[in-house]
Amino acid sequence: MRRRRMTADSGEASEVNLTPMLDVVFIMLIFFIVTTSFIRESGVEIERPESSSATPQPEAQVMVAITPEGAVWVDGQAIDLHRVGEAVAALVSDDGSVVIQADRQAATGILIEVMDSIRSTGVEQVAVAASRSGS
Repeated sequence: MRRRRMTADSGEASEVNLTPMLDVVFIMLIFFIVTTSFIRESGVEIERPESSSATPQPEAQVMVAITPEGAVWVDGQAIDLHRVGEAVAALVSDDGSVVIQADRQAATGILIEVMDSIRSTGVEQVAVAASRSGS
């Protein structure tokens, strides 16, 4: 049996260079930060009503959701119905727009109340989201 002798030089060759791995990790981190900043969700799952005349809207600054039970969500947080206007006004800029995603089963009266509350704070660009029907 032969045994190989360890030399002092072999210790230096066994080091692992982590720089390329760190570069890849930082690039992936930047990618995930950038992609998540473009996704705007209301915070709840909504079944949108269908409309044959639905038109695409430019990217909304604030998303408001109304659940079938009548709960109102603004940017992922449940908000009291009477404070929706104040919450949206604090989030939207002067030329920003608001999209209301009302569930198909939500009461129309709540939708109208939310729209009135938002418009009473000075926000003029308010749209109601709908899915485009296949007809």
